[in-house]
Amino acid sequence: MPAKNAIKHYIPNSIYHIYNRGINKNLIFQEEQDYKVFLIYLKECLSPIEEGSRFQVRNLKSYFGEIDLLAFCLMPNHVHLLIKQKNKDSIKNFTKSIFTRYSMYFNKKYKREGPLFQGKYKATNVINKDYLLDISRYIHKNPLKYTSDLLNTYSSYAHYMGNINLIWVNKNIVLDYFNESTFMKHNNIKTYKFFVEEFKYQDELLDLTHSD
Repeated sequence: MPAKNAIKHYIPNSIYHIYNRGINKNLIFQEEQDYKVFLIYLKECLSPIEEGSRFQVRNLKSYFGEIDLLAFCLMPNHVHLLIKQKNKDSIKNFTKSIFTRYSMYFNKKYKREGPLFQGKYKATNVINKDYLLDISRYIHKNPLKYTSDLLNTYSSYAHYMGNINLIWVNKNIVLDYFNESTFMKHNNIKTYKFFVEEFKYQDELLDLTHSD
């Protein structure tokens, strides 16, 4: 159950699965606009800053070049991010910026006070490439709790399938290894789509119940 691990020390040039959910499992996205605002914040933080842009005027930090977002999924009461960082403090600073900024937006919109998220976010170090594929599959399958249409969700899956282009999401690290994986070749898994939507492990490697 990767989301139970809380990392205190991060390693440069490493990949982490970041998970955060609403306090008391409350909703953190109540309507479509909320999802879109969170995605705008991700895009702004992960894109190069153009001179004179609103992002620069607000004196907000860009993590372009420091952070690669490999995959994501936004669910009604929790968030999954798969992140590769360059420096040891990049994830810590990036997640603080995103979650704090979104919490301020949410509290102002819904006229509430106090923390939005349940304590410190959880993080799991993705220690090898096979686990990288498993965790990307887990993230993209998460919406199956609510819908059978994985392409029409607030996740990076449609980007992986080529239906949309999110230039601020780096899918190449996952898909390049998918194409190299001896496990995929041994099991005759020819497409990432089949791996996510149809392939069944003899025993699922990840517990899909911990993030309800």
